[in-house]
Amino acid sequence: MAYSSSIGINHLSTQYVFIPVKATKSGSSYNPTGDVVQFAFMPTPTQVPQNSDWVSGSWDTNSSNIFYPYSAKCLVGPSGTINLGIGTYVIYIKVSDSPEVPVLVGGQLQVQ
Repeated sequence: MAYSSSIGINHLSTQYVFIPVKATKSGSSYNPTGDVVQFAFMPTPTQVPQNSDWVSGSWDTNSSNIFYPYSAKCLVGPSGTINLGIGTYVIYIKVSDSPEVPVLVGGQLQVQ
C-alpha cells in the first residue's frame, strides 16, 4: 500500500520523489526492497500508464518509521531518470513481485 500525497518540485531542480510504502505478504510485514520498483508520471487522471511510460525507481529504508518503513524513490529533473515539464502529474508505482505485481497511485507531483 502506498501513501498518497501531493509533492512539489521546481522544474529546474533534480531531486528524488519519495513514495512511502508499507508491504504485507500473507498478512505479515514484508520487505519489498528486493523487488523491482518502477514509476510512471501521468499528466491527466484518466490516462493510465503504458509500457513505455514506466521508468526505473529504487528503494530507501527507514526502520524507525513503523508505519512506512520503506520508500520507493525516483530521480526527477533535467539530469534525473525522467525530466518532466511544468504541470501536475499522477504518480504511479509498480512493484514487481511474484506472483503479484501491484500498481499503486502514490499521489500527485506538481512541477513548477
